Amino acid sequence: PRVELAWAMKAHQHAQVYFNLISSVDPKFLNLTKVDDQIYDEFRKTFRDLKIDVLDPEELKSEPAKAKWRPFCLRFEGVVEDFNYGTLLRLDSRREYTEENTIFGG
Repeated sequence: PRVELAWAMKAHQHAQVYFNLISSVDPKFLNLTKVDDQIYDEFRKTFRDLKIDVLDPEELKSEPAKAKWRPFCLRFEGVVEDFNYGTLLRLDSRREYTEENTIFGG
């Protein structure tokens, strides 16, 4: 529980920074890492049918989902700093970060 709380606190700090970035810069000109395109390509290969505009928590946290997410994240070990940290995700990308619209993935 303490580790997850620490991750959640760090994720909240990152979410604030990234939300400010994506709110102030046209996303097509924004790169968060040097390997954004590689991450996206691998993401789409691994999660072809995952809807990203409105997320289903079951597709993120179920045992079958975890079996796919873990190897995906491990591909970026040593490539992306903090590759293994949790993150806050908006369930519905059209809505703001609120308690009801946010899930912690980690």
